[in-house]
Amino acid sequence: MKCQTTNAPALRHHRYLLMRHGHSQANAADLIISHPDLGRDAYGLSPTGQAQLDALLADWGWPIPDRILHSDFLRTTQTATRIARRFGVETTPEPCLRERHFGDMDGGSAEGYGEVWVRDAESPDHQAWGVESVTAVAGRMCSVIERLEHSRPAETILLVSHGDPLQILLTALEGKPLNRHRDRPPLAPASITPVEPDA
Repeated sequence: MKCQTTNAPALRHHRYLLMRHGHSQANAADLIISHPDLGRDAYGLSPTGQAQLDALLADWGWPIPDRILHSDFLRTTQTATRIARRFGVETTPEPCLRERHFGDMDGGSAEGYGEVWVRDAESPDHQAWGVESVTAVAGRMCSVIERLEHSRPAETILLVSHGDPLQILLTALEGKPLNRHRDRPPLAPASITPVEPDA
């Protein structure tokens, strides 16, 4: 299935494991931490997030990844590193997998997410409060898939990112209107959503 908004090949040959980072210190504090200046060096995994990864790795039920790409935020880097060490796989930071930037709401209460999502449902192009638009997030997330699809042979690739960007990516991969990305059940911390190769 082609990722709408990009020139990715119509048929995918890689298997992708889309993973949201484990529960973070930002989650614990109910804060929006979306700017790289805040998120790259602070607000890593919480004790709950560490325990989630312990449980995931103790009972790993997915194909072992051939490679791992991750957002360069601390919470995603720590998540990817834990998995990489378990399987002896190298990690590659990928800025296009970063958290969606929430503009003026950055550093504030997580209650601000709801206000943004209401606007998202009205238009995927809105940039109220300086927020990165859904369309822009879809473009950069899909660009990762597009670049990876030009590599051979087929691999299992783990992409470690954040809740909003992953929900937007999944909506784009399904060819659904981007303003409906919150129709999907929220992705839980440390959860993995597989995207299988096309037949």
